[in-house]
Amino acid sequence: MSLFVPRFDDSVVVCDAAAEVAGGDPVAVRLLADSSATGGALSTVRVTLARGADGARPHLHRNSAELFYVLDGAADLLSGDDVVTAGRGDLVVVPPDKPHAFAAVPGSTADILIVITPGVERFEYFRHLQRIRLGEATPDSLLEVQELYDNHFLPSAAWDGRR
Repeated sequence: MSLFVPRFDDSVVVCDAAAEVAGGDPVAVRLLADSSATGGALSTVRVTLARGADGARPHLHRNSAELFYVLDGAADLLSGDDVVTAGRGDLVVVPPDKPHAFAAVPGSTADILIVITPGVERFEYFRHLQRIRLGEATPDSLLEVQELYDNHFLPSAAWDGRR
């Protein structure tokens, strides 16, 4: 077992009004703390999904675990070949190398706090997604940065069958 000890000097404080938001309706991503701010300990965002909106397609992270805490509403979460429905106050942690995805349950909104640990610089990834939404980049451009963001897309029959 290895122990990772993050190194950073100051507490990270992010006021809601000051946080950058990438996206909007139907998917808004509030950028809270990136890996560089936490000495590599974690990266965290808050994702707000409109009714039934997809949050992320099936993917995995080779070097990080991902934590999903449902602040409000209900979300479907893929974990391997299982799709779990999580409601307010529920927590799902997906280990490295396990396929996962998330979306608001059809007919419901979802507000989810997401933490990746150890951290990966992810803010630019969400800005890239925003450029795709605005037509400034193509969806295929994500394939070119999978290694950079440790975000590897893959097919999932379990997710496709549920969504």
